[in-house]
Amino acid sequence: MKSIYFWGSRVNLSYQEMLELASSGLRAAGIGEKAAYETAQFLALAELDGLASHGLARVSQYAGHAKNGRIELSPKIKARPFKTSAALVDACDGLAFPALRFATDLSVNLASKTGVGLVAVTNSHHFGVAGHFAEAAARAGYISLLFGNTPAAMPMVGGSKALFGTNPLAAAFPVANQDPLVIDMSLSAVARGKLLVAAKKGESIPEGWALTADGKPTTDPNEGLKGLMVPLGGDKGALLALIIELLVVGLSGSRFSYEADSFFDAKGNRPRIGQLLLTIDPGLAGGQVFASKMQEFLKTLASDAGTRVPGQRRFKQRASGFKDGINVSDVVVEEIRAGIRQSWK
Repeated sequence: MKSIYFWGSRVNLSYQEMLELASSGLRAAGIGEKAAYETAQFLALAELDGLASHGLARVSQYAGHAKNGRIELSPKIKARPFKTSAALVDACDGLAFPALRFATDLSVNLASKTGVGLVAVTNSHHFGVAGHFAEAAARAGYISLLFGNTPAAMPMVGGSKALFGTNPLAAAFPVANQDPLVIDMSLSAVARGKLLVAAKKGESIPEGWALTADGKPTTDPNEGLKGLMVPLGGDKGALLALIIELLVVGLSGSRFSYEADSFFDAKGNRPRIGQLLLTIDPGLAGGQVFASKMQEFLKTLASDAGTRVPGQRRFKQRASGFKDGINVSDVVVEEIRAGIRQSWK
């Protein structure tokens, strides 16, 4: 590694340094070189985007899964075509990032030929920032939707038991000669990864983020990780999670959220959850109609002072990170280094 500067309790790292650190940490746990590198790319990108909950903090989590047999270390991704515009990708119990990268390319390829590309991913794992995959398709000129289910963390309307995951969704829309418009969110009040980051730092969380296992509000991230996440928008968030659950599981054949053990436990089953990508050629209305409508909307949006285009703050943060590096928690950095040192013994 090159120079590393300590700023209080944080370490300033370049993208390349984060990539090397994350990749080394994953390989130290036995994960294959290709899977480790492609996963590290997305973890480092999450840090650049200011999304630490899906960044380097996940390295030790994935390493724990590898050491306890919860993932395949060097999976051979498989694809099975279905009719003209659809396909099923089998992640083969490996880390999700290589499979999602492959599936995104496949969905774009199908959309370029038929107008629509629908790709389901089965036997998958935690897939980080959903917006990264949708963004890639949008930069290629396509509308992109991505849905995924995750281990159970939220109850059904009126229920008290974890049934759905936070079931993230992302949508990205191409904009001519500009960054795409990217919407990315989980269906809990906040991403569950924020509790992981707070727990690692020894910090409390705001009330309203999570509940204990017996349904009581908590500011302790560790209790929240053992308990329930609060759905975004109450009942409506839970119903949106239901829609995603049925689409993803039904079309991919993956496990239901309640069948997958928590990502936050080193030991447990292979989660075998799923994701679903829908890629659309925006030329349906003909010519430059979509591009023109996007420009019209963005112009209207810009006329309302104080509004911002979804995704733009992330892109601005990314550009700054590439230039000046990112301050990563020294607790997270040392956790990864400790795992690497352990592998040398």
